[in-house]
Amino acid sequence: MEGSETGWGRPAEPAPRWRALLDRARLGGRSAEPPAERRGEEPAPSPEPLPRRGPGSGYAGRVPAVGQPADRSYGEEPAYRAEPAYRVDPALPAQPYRGQPGPPPYPAVPEPRRPEPVESRYTLLDNGYRHAGPPVESRYALLDNGGYQPHSAPPAVAPPSPPPQAAPVPAVAPVTPPPAVAPPATVAGRPGRIEWRAQSAGSDLERAAAVLRRDLGTPRVIAFANPKGGVHKTTATVLAAATVGSVRGRGVLAWDDNELRGTLGLRAGSARHARTIRHLVADLVQIEIREGAELLEILDDYLRHASDGSYDVLAGEESPRFAQRLDQFTVKRVLELLRRTHDVICVDTGNNVESPNWRTVMQAADQLVVTTVPREDAAFSADWMLDLLHEEGMGELADNAVTLISCPTPGRLPLQNDLEKHFATRTRTVTVVPYDPALETGSSIEYHQLQGETRQAWLRAASAMLEPFGR
Repeated sequence: MEGSETGWGRPAEPAPRWRALLDRARLGGRSAEPPAERRGEEPAPSPEPLPRRGPGSGYAGRVPAVGQPADRSYGEEPAYRAEPAYRVDPALPAQPYRGQPGPPPYPAVPEPRRPEPVESRYTLLDNGYRHAGPPVESRYALLDNGGYQPHSAPPAVAPPSPPPQAAPVPAVAPVTPPPAVAPPATVAGRPGRIEWRAQSAGSDLERAAAVLRRDLGTPRVIAFANPKGGVHKTTATVLAAATVGSVRGRGVLAWDDNELRGTLGLRAGSARHARTIRHLVADLVQIEIREGAELLEILDDYLRHASDGSYDVLAGEESPRFAQRLDQFTVKRVLELLRRTHDVICVDTGNNVESPNWRTVMQAADQLVVTTVPREDAAFSADWMLDLLHEEGMGELADNAVTLISCPTPGRLPLQNDLEKHFATRTRTVTVVPYDPALETGSSIEYHQLQGETRQAWLRAASAMLEPFGR
């Protein structure tokens, strides 16, 4: 490693100046004479820089600092000869490179099985059910609490009969007394035998009359409807008002709301004047501002009265041109005025279901009465009207309606049983009123001229109409 060459096969660089200063300090200030063989030697020329190989990536190497020699790479020794690190044996076939073997793969772990969902007790909540608030009290809520049922009554309980006394023994000839009858068995102080007795017709009629005498809470509007003509709408309106008025005594009115020449004013009430709904509407502004007895007195000039004074009549207009003035606002104002003076308002609605007055009365009605006769066309028209009310958002009024079947002839027609069964599924109840010869002529209706059976049937029918509102 000494001499002119380094251990890497290149000439040694000349000794720097600080090396000579170090030698002088070590020899005690004496100058160190260079050896003879070196004194006459000339300084070795600087070796030529080795050629650099340009990088293939375009990088030309590190740039040397300013004023400093460039860094030179070292060459290899002369005695070094590169040998290949891997020799191919021609006897062995070439094997494809498979890469460095890695760690053995982990065994496949099966995914954990999810447990089956358990049906919750609140499954209904997941299906869209939400607890609703308290239901709005319906106008027919009294029926749900066990109200009056006209055709059913609680059974009567017969008290236990006392045991019969033994017959007295005559003094002349002894007679063997009959065996003693044991009293009925009792359970916890109550009789063990109960006898069921049918309710008498008199008590049934008394209960129906009691319903009509109840406090209704607020004035009630009863609408009689069927789009087909000739189904006894006018007759039913008059007789219902007459029946309720005969029991209550006052506060009942029948209104002919037919826009096409209704006949209610001709068949009911005394024609003491010729005023109709047209005259009332013309003076409605002056009448509405009155109160109390003054209102009753001025309104009486536009009404007709029954012969017995049991109900009032608001007659319809005979001119067909007046129908255009019965819009929904006018009908509402008339109804509000009549509610201030009467407790029960029976309205004959006419035949036009598209008219504003028909729809306004239906929306304001508290009770709907579907009138029909035992005919297929009349029943079909009534059934279609119920569907229409459901479509118009008045399904509650249709479901709680009363179906009134009027018999136009004596006897029971074969179709009547089918109609009763059908409308019992669509309305709240079905009532039947029999044929009466006093109604066959179509003249003025007088309630006291009806047969007793007919008046009893109308009493039950009227109580079914006002049953939901009695208190």
